[in-house]
Amino acid sequence: MNKTKRKIFETSMKLFAEKGYDATSVEDITATVGVAKGTLYYHFSSKEEIFNFLVEEGIKLLQNSIDIKTSKFPNYIDKIKAIVLIQIKIVVKYEDLITILLSQFWGNEARNQKCKKHILEYINKIENIVEEGMKQKQIKQGNAQAIASEIYGLICSSLVYKARSKEPIETMKLFKEFENTIIEGLKVK
Repeated sequence: MNKTKRKIFETSMKLFAEKGYDATSVEDITATVGVAKGTLYYHFSSKEEIFNFLVEEGIKLLQNSIDIKTSKFPNYIDKIKAIVLIQIKIVVKYEDLITILLSQFWGNEARNQKCKKHILEYINKIENIVEEGMKQKQIKQGNAQAIASEIYGLICSSLVYKARSKEPIETMKLFKEFENTIIEGLKVK
């Protein structure tokens, strides 16, 4: 991605997170980036294309991180720990992206359906890990769909925690809290 396209990408992400998709205009983006509309349209055909690119790239980042990290662990509890830690790191580093995904989850427009589809695919990836962990008797038996949704919900919890906290998130400290309260509950005793 060249410098201009990256700047459009990052600026759009920030504006969509702060103002919302509908309240952000192409003019807002071009004015903030400091480029002409023609330059924006050279890289993206529309605001919708920018949004779709953000969602696609963000979900790829999250899923690739999960795939790479979880493949390193034979134990399913360790895989879940890796997912939780990655989610916290993604919230810390890409808060705007997560805000956009969560804000667009509800609704019936194409972009809402796209966000919902990607989020549910991601939750399904977690669910598959949980189910396999249950089959291997490494994760306590339960409703894998509910457990996967709960693990995904840690993204929301991390965002709320970050919004309430006066200090920057200490990733490992927050991870340890989630590990003590949630991951411990999944272990087979």
